[in-house]
Amino acid sequence: MAQVGGRPGRLALPSLAAGVAIALSLPPWGWWPLAFGGAALLYWRLEGLGARARLWAGWVAGLGCFVPGLVWAREFNWYGAVVLIALEALFMGVAALLVPPHRARWAAFPAAFTMAAAVRMAWPFGGLPIGGAFLGQAGGPLLVAARLGGSLVLEAAVWLGGAGLGELALAATRREGRRRTLTGAVLCSVVVALGLGALIAPSGGAPVGGLQVSAVQGGGHRGTTVQEEGQPGAFAAQLAATKQFEAGQLGPRLVLWPEDVVALTRPLAGSPQARVLSKLARQQGATVVAGVIEPASPTTFFNRVVAWGPSGRVVGTYEKVHRVPFGEYVPLRGFFAHFASLAAVPKTAVPGNGSGLLRTPAAPLGVLVSFEVFYDGRARSSVRDGAELLVVPTNASSYSATQIPTEELAAARIQAVAEGRDLVQAAPTGLTAVVDNDGTVVARSTLGSAQDIESTVDLRTGRTLFERFGDLPLLVVAVVALVAAWVPARRRRPAREHEVG
Repeated sequence: MAQVGGRPGRLALPSLAAGVAIALSLPPWGWWPLAFGGAALLYWRLEGLGARARLWAGWVAGLGCFVPGLVWAREFNWYGAVVLIALEALFMGVAALLVPPHRARWAAFPAAFTMAAAVRMAWPFGGLPIGGAFLGQAGGPLLVAARLGGSLVLEAAVWLGGAGLGELALAATRREGRRRTLTGAVLCSVVVALGLGALIAPSGGAPVGGLQVSAVQGGGHRGTTVQEEGQPGAFAAQLAATKQFEAGQLGPRLVLWPEDVVALTRPLAGSPQARVLSKLARQQGATVVAGVIEPASPTTFFNRVVAWGPSGRVVGTYEKVHRVPFGEYVPLRGFFAHFASLAAVPKTAVPGNGSGLLRTPAAPLGVLVSFEVFYDGRARSSVRDGAELLVVPTNASSYSATQIPTEELAAARIQAVAEGRDLVQAAPTGLTAVVDNDGTVVARSTLGSAQDIESTVDLRTGRTLFERFGDLPLLVVAVVALVAAWVPARRRRPAREHEVG
């Protein structure tokens, strides 16, 4: 195998630029067309490279994508962020390694990078979808395609479109221009067909009812530490921001508070906070849903969402299932304690095991607590159990920049489309928003302000194609395409694979 050599930068600079373009397609920048340009540039650069060069090019592209995409992690631990970014970039490196250097790579390229994204969403420690290329497409015309295959179909569309544009670019500078032009045109047409086909796909059905909701954002300083989150001031701010209605006035039937704003050192039952929320529910004549942190033992806690009915009684509880690694628990704590202080995560969240369905007098709610909004499986499980509206109580106060709140809203838009449900999100300092089942942001807050967003949402019971079949069909197609691409590649066995640097 040839070694990486040649003129410095011929491999690294295009690969790095490709990754940066993909990163800039994501919120808060939101230049979604750049994702296709970045994918096309990487596709072009991988042509003819040997295994080592492909791995290197993919890893450098991953750095270009994830250095800006995961820079928020430095707010917790800068050297941990360095390790995280280097490891996450390897997913793109391995994907590039799996792409054969010659003809059939047009099929392998989107397949390999889609599979890498699927693995990254699930492993290690439950996965890290944040920073994925799919999030940028929440701001583009392909968002509607999430009805067909959730987040993963948007990811696949980026790499499929990149392969198509890459083939068209190569057609102008390489032999076999006619074949490449046809291949590129077909691939780009498939991407367009995904968007157009999704327009007529099931979108959750006609509304079966309406619901007046109030999403409350207490406001306050951003960039708080884990220890500062959920302090008494947050509870008071939420209460002050919640609109009060006199007896007989028509108010919202559902009031949503964020995650963590009720932080207790004792059980919820009988606590002053429980009495306040019970009274609020009675006065408003509404279902009040709030995030509650409650001790489970000296070293563990519950991250719960609790619903009080109009009678003032607790009518439902959901415990967060998908915990944040190194935020709500430390995997392999004994091992990682040798390399860094874990004082910022002194206690472990007890994982729940429910589907996310919370039956309330207002409506059957599908609950996604904060980090869970990035995972299609959490929304899908609650909708399959009967949720007619998705709610996202979240807390992104730790992040001083806009990156995580804006990516979280992008993920919420994708979940609303994928499941065919309206969605309401509430955060202590933002972003608080209402999203319809087409992914349109009906209303949203500004970061840091105190706001009570009121809106009327639709309740639905219909099923999208993604809700019916999940992303398994797409993964099967990706595996078949990758295997099929390598068969002719191995038969052809070019005399020499060139590697440049």
